[in-house]
Amino acid sequence: MKKWLKWGCAAAAGVYACFGLALLFLRVVDPPVTMVHVQRRVESWFEKGSYQKEYEFVPLRRIAPDLQHAVIAAEDGRFYQHHGVDFDEMKKVYDEHTEKGKRLRGGSTITQQLVKNLFFTTHRSSLRKIPEYALTPLAELVLGKQRILELYLNVIEWGPGVYGAEAAAQHHYETSAAKVSRKQAARLAAVIPDPRRRKPGRMNDYSAEIQERMARMGW
Repeated sequence: MKKWLKWGCAAAAGVYACFGLALLFLRVVDPPVTMVHVQRRVESWFEKGSYQKEYEFVPLRRIAPDLQHAVIAAEDGRFYQHHGVDFDEMKKVYDEHTEKGKRLRGGSTITQQLVKNLFFTTHRSSLRKIPEYALTPLAELVLGKQRILELYLNVIEWGPGVYGAEAAAQHHYETSAAKVSRKQAARLAAVIPDPRRRKPGRMNDYSAEIQERMARMGW
């Protein structure tokens, strides 16, 4: 039993080290593909219709500040305060679920979502959460906040086959990520929780809420 435990620990340490090397690589190299990209490609083989991937990685300076701020306000308002896992937000989500009877919602930070997109899939699994939580602090340490935000904005889904801010701006508004307006930015941020079903043009109420959050945060 001790031998198996020792081997298991060694294997886990080896896997963790591999992820660490991958993160070091991603400090300077823009990912050509992520696990979620692969997942969607495989799923397309079993779905009707054609699948066309739209993906262009652009540096953070070519993404409008309003879009950066809208996404932070919508997805992770304490992005610059926590170290990868927002325990205050997790407690808030739990309290809403237990005390107010609200449906349990996601409390993942931008860093956690990035780790999921890069290395895992969108399939819900408690087993996936274990390595996700383990890798999140490492991602914060290795990548830093600005690189995390840059990677996140470039790899997440913004529609079927649409990945990243540049592709999203081109697909939904026929403009570049650098030129989206504040209103357009809020609408794009509003679709992130369910990008394969939501449409920016229909996100009137939620996009208005996001703009109010941005204003409260000084943006």
